Amino acid sequence: MRIVLSTFGTFGDVNPLIALALELKRRGHQPVLAVPEMFRPKIEPLGIRFSPVRPDQDQSNKQLVAMIYDKKTGTEYGLRKFLFPALRQSYDDLLAAVEADGGADLLVTGELAYAGPIIAEKTGIPWATYVLAPFSFFSAYDPPVLPPYPGLARAQAVTPGLGHVVNRFARRVTRGWPKPVYELRRELGLDRGKDPIFDAKHSEALVLALFSRVLGDRQPDWPRSTVISGFVFYDGDAGHSGLSPELERFLAAGPPPMVFTLGSAAVLDAGDFYEQSAQAAKLGDVRAVLLVGNDPANVPKLPLPENICIAKYAPYSQLFPRASVIVHQGGVGTTAQALRAGKPMLVMPYSHDQPDNARRMKRLGVAKVVQRKNYTAEKASRFILELLRNTTYSVRATEVQRRMAAENGLETACNALENLLNR
Repeated sequence: MRIVLSTFGTFGDVNPLIALALELKRRGHQPVLAVPEMFRPKIEPLGIRFSPVRPDQDQSNKQLVAMIYDKKTGTEYGLRKFLFPALRQSYDDLLAAVEADGGADLLVTGELAYAGPIIAEKTGIPWATYVLAPFSFFSAYDPPVLPPYPGLARAQAVTPGLGHVVNRFARRVTRGWPKPVYELRRELGLDRGKDPIFDAKHSEALVLALFSRVLGDRQPDWPRSTVISGFVFYDGDAGHSGLSPELERFLAAGPPPMVFTLGSAAVLDAGDFYEQSAQAAKLGDVRAVLLVGNDPANVPKLPLPENICIAKYAPYSQLFPRASVIVHQGGVGTTAQALRAGKPMLVMPYSHDQPDNARRMKRLGVAKVVQRKNYTAEKASRFILELLRNTTYSVRATEVQRRMAAENGLETACNALENLLNR
């Protein structure tokens, strides 16, 4: 069976699709990854067919990343200034991928692939969707943290039913954003359809929730077709199969270090995170690994002691289990790897789903949360020492790790896709 999988976003968004494609290929299917051109070098060496879909992304564009990750306006900017203006191009490219080689048997799209629902309706191809975090369901029963309005989350905790009000408020605020979607549907002879941001992105046949139940469980207003698979892991974005010799030597030379990371995208808008983090490690007199990415500006300017190691990237699946505490931006991929490693966290969220993921980690009892504007060496050091000294965090992290070990997100998700193919 030929299966086209498509999404937009960061490496963290594409990694689960790569894992699915590799497993589907192993099972004898013919997966095609229809994603932006920037991912081609990551995908084609794996023997997976690649089909480019516009708009392309330039993750070396620090200004663009800063705009998309702005806490107040990032989501609106990403949709209205980046994705929606190129919707017709996205539609043409994704349709070409679906119709190539005699046509695909199944289309699988992420929530940012706004051409996916239109193609599914226009062509009648079997269609499944996936989300990576509970935030994407925007449940009124388990309401998310809205990055521009974090105070609403605190109000929701003490005001029953406020989640429904927040849901209506968010729909009202965004009602004009998807105008290009409605215009394309009209051009193609389709009716207006459901709200693209909240409703149309979910398939009635199958919605894969590619996250663990420890992060969020089914709610009454989730799509009935939802299957919670568990996390789907892939961290080949590090560019190699193992830890570098330098990092391996550092890990072997002493007790488990702190790990400071900003994932694959926020690292391009790091600000003074690494400078403050290095100073926090010095204040606490703890060993630390700083994953600074490719931007030389992220390397701390202050002289570093021998107990701080600088690396560009490392496979989280190999590094995190050897850490003591993980400090990160709250992206769902980074969060998932930290949970699987069973380590306490300090989360400094940027935007999108990250504040909501951070709140969920705090609620699980495995993390402390600090807002980006408040992240200083002194505060980070204080939080880190509390995470290290209070064994409740590590005990709880181990309990969550044990619960997740019973899940097999990759197998469950692929089984669900094959069941849909066989209907």
